[in-house]
Amino acid sequence: MADYYEILGVSRDADTDQIKKAYRKLAMKYHPDQNDGSEEAEARFKELSEAYEVLKDPEKRALYDRYGKAGVGQGAAGQGFQGFDLHDAIEIFMRDFGGAASFEEVFGGRRRGGRRSRSRVQKGESVRVRLSLTLAEVAAGVRKTVEVALLDPCDACSGSGTREGTEPVPCSGCGGTGEERVAQRSVFGQFVSVTVCRSCGGEGRVVQDPCRSCQGEGRVRERRQVEVEVPPGVSSDNFITLRGQGHAGPRGGPRGDVIVLLSVEEDPRFYREGSDLLYELPITFSQAVLGDEVDVPTVHDPVRLKIPPGTQSGQVFRIRDMGLPEVEGRGRGDQLVRVQVWIPENLSPRQRELVEELREVEDDAPDKVERKDGKRGFWSKVKEAFTSG
Repeated sequence: MADYYEILGVSRDADTDQIKKAYRKLAMKYHPDQNDGSEEAEARFKELSEAYEVLKDPEKRALYDRYGKAGVGQGAAGQGFQGFDLHDAIEIFMRDFGGAASFEEVFGGRRRGGRRSRSRVQKGESVRVRLSLTLAEVAAGVRKTVEVALLDPCDACSGSGTREGTEPVPCSGCGGTGEERVAQRSVFGQFVSVTVCRSCGGEGRVVQDPCRSCQGEGRVRERRQVEVEVPPGVSSDNFITLRGQGHAGPRGGPRGDVIVLLSVEEDPRFYREGSDLLYELPITFSQAVLGDEVDVPTVHDPVRLKIPPGTQSGQVFRIRDMGLPEVEGRGRGDQLVRVQVWIPENLSPRQRELVEELREVEDDAPDKVERKDGKRGFWSKVKEAFTSG
């Protein structure tokens, strides 16, 4: 799918009003009721609504700008906005531009077939669950199962909410339209306000003989296992949306979503900076002076790192491609290893003797130790990451 900004035909610095105006113009053009049910127009309308729903929200837009579609929940196949259906798209359009008005009022004419009823089923609520991940799971990606408590269609009444052998009846408050209209006069003329019917909640029908199992709701609470495919490289800023797997709607309404909030557990060995990992490696004085080869832990397997002779405390080594994957699969970060020379506080008599001998023959320290990497800006950034408490 194209970039959301390209879909709406706006620049990346467009403000909310520009985004809203662009969406309304294109949505009016491609709305299915304006295109005789064209599949191409329906697909375009859904695509426009999906882009608008993200870019109009400052928080979602910031995540999208930083992480792309994975940042707003499209991080795994079959998840995120995969499954964004026409019901969702129309709901978004009517929410922001139709209000409670009917389609003929929005488009200036009748709906196809002359139908004026606004009776509708209600979509089920979304469910939020939190999923904890280890850094190793973030590095490789993982499939996990979470248990959620969901409202499922009632088996006794097949989700209708009515006792066996009965059916819902048209609402007497709105005559089955799902709407209440109130006419008001002012100096500017007569205005008609349209609101959702208070008696039936916009459904256009009511249950007079409710099912005993669900008390007319058409759904009962069950616990269910839900599979979540977590892509590599995610962070605690990301979430995954499982479309159509949330609560069932009342009396046959479509399901809501399951929103999986990701929480990455801290690994005491590493400090994470985006896709890079920072690791502090203690070495002895003799290893720093004479050089050595040591094993360094990573989120994968340990790697062998060569410490050259004369290594200074605080020097940073880069191990390429041993960090975390980029969330959109565009590459992998590095692991930065900061060397910390360990100075023992208590020496044995023999150790003290040798150090005393060294002091007699060693050179004086220079006024300033030059960093071998020669990158002051980079060093400053790493130093901030390892600021001691």
